[in-house]
Amino acid sequence: QVQLVESGGRLVQSGGSLRLPCARSWGIFSISDMGWYRQAPGNQREWVAVITRRGTTNYADAVKGRFTISRDNAKNTVYLQMNSLKPEDTAVYYCNTYPSGTSWGQGTQVTVSS
Repeated sequence: QVQLVESGGRLVQSGGSLRLPCARSWGIFSISDMGWYRQAPGNQREWVAVITRRGTTNYADAVKGRFTISRDNAKNTVYLQMNSLKPEDTAVYYCNTYPSGTSWGQGTQVTVSS
């Protein structure tokens, strides 16, 4: 069973930065397209960013220019660098394959104070 372990979330002030790592414990990570997703209170989970197995990236309009997704295949880890954070970025952040699978990790809480 695939395990996805997100970490790095915390309380941060508006304008601050965070880097979220996500480790995947099973499967051939290097051939998977990987994505970051988030779910704010009362909202559905939404897609944030994707990085293909070849390193091509794409972002949701809400985070474009502020967030950067990257990957380290040797460590089976995908990262989300978040800069210029806004209160509306407050959410639980998850990683998964892209498109997402049915099994999700616990996520990591990011809270941005104004």
